[in-house]
Amino acid sequence: MTSALTPSTHRASFAIGNEHVAKRVVDLLNESFFEGQAAIAAFEGPGGRWNITVHFAEAPDQTSVRELVGLAAAGEIAGDIAFDIVEARDWVKATLEELVPVRAGRFIVHGQHDRAKVPPNKLGIEIEAALAFGTGHHGTTRGCLLLLDQVLKAYRPRRVLDLGTGTGVLAISAAKALQIKVLASDIDPLSVKVARDNARLNGTGDLVQTVHATGFSAPEFARRGPFDLVLANILANPLRQMATPMARHLASSALVILSGLLPHQAQSVIAAYRARGLNLERRIQIEGWSSLLLRKTG
Repeated sequence: MTSALTPSTHRASFAIGNEHVAKRVVDLLNESFFEGQAAIAAFEGPGGRWNITVHFAEAPDQTSVRELVGLAAAGEIAGDIAFDIVEARDWVKATLEELVPVRAGRFIVHGQHDRAKVPPNKLGIEIEAALAFGTGHHGTTRGCLLLLDQVLKAYRPRRVLDLGTGTGVLAISAAKALQIKVLASDIDPLSVKVARDNARLNGTGDLVQTVHATGFSAPEFARRGPFDLVLANILANPLRQMATPMARHLASSALVILSGLLPHQAQSVIAAYRARGLNLERRIQIEGWSSLLLRKTG
C-alpha cells in the first residue's frame, strides 16, 4: 500500500443547533471559497445538533471566517469557532491500525491486514479504508449486515439492489452469500469506482454491477427490477424522498433494509414507507443509529 501522508491543514470547527441554519452556513462557505481552498463537512449529531468542520490548505483569515459564519447564522455562534492546525499524518495507515474485524452474523468485514483472521465458516468482506463511505465499522453498516443475515436465513431473493453503495460492502456481502448478480448504485462517481474495485478484490467482480445514478433515474433499475431485496444505507431525507420511486421498483412482498438514521428520524421514515405499502418488520439500534427492515404488502 502506498503512503497517504497528508500535509498539515488549518481547521475551523463549530456547532449549530438548527439544520436550516447549518445548511445556510455550509452553502455560504461553499460559495465563498474557490475549489481547493477549503473542504467543508457537516454532520448531524444527537439532539439535532450539527457539527461543522472546515479544513483550509492555507491559514485562513479568522476574522473573515467569523464574519461569514455570523452572516449566515445571524451571529449566533460566530464567537464560538475554534481554530487549530491538524498535523501531517498517514491517515490511511493510522485508520487501518485502529480498525479491527467487524462481525455481523455470518459476515466479517476486515482489512487486508486481518485477512487471515476470518474463520472458514464465515464470509469475509475485505474493505480497505477509502474516500468512499462504509468500511463496515459504522453502526449503520453493521445494522444493515445484521438484518441482511437475518433475512437470508429464511428468504432467498433473486433480484437485489444496493442503493447508495459507498464502498460496496453491502452489495458484496449479498453477492457472496447468495452467489447472484447484485446491482449497486451511487450518486458519487468515486464511490462507484471504489465499489467496483472492492467487488473485484472480493471475487465478486462478475456479480456486482455498479452504476452511477441519482435515485432511480438510470435505465438499469427498470431492466434489473422489480427487486426482491433493497439495501439502502443513506440518510433520512433522501430515504424519505425516494419512498415513492422505490416502492414502484419493488416486487410483491419485497424486503427493504434502510439505515443511516438517527433514532429520532426513524419514525418519519417508517411513516413515509408505510404510506407506500411497506410495513416495519424489525428495527435495531447500534451505536446511536437505527436500521429498519420493511416488507412490501399487497
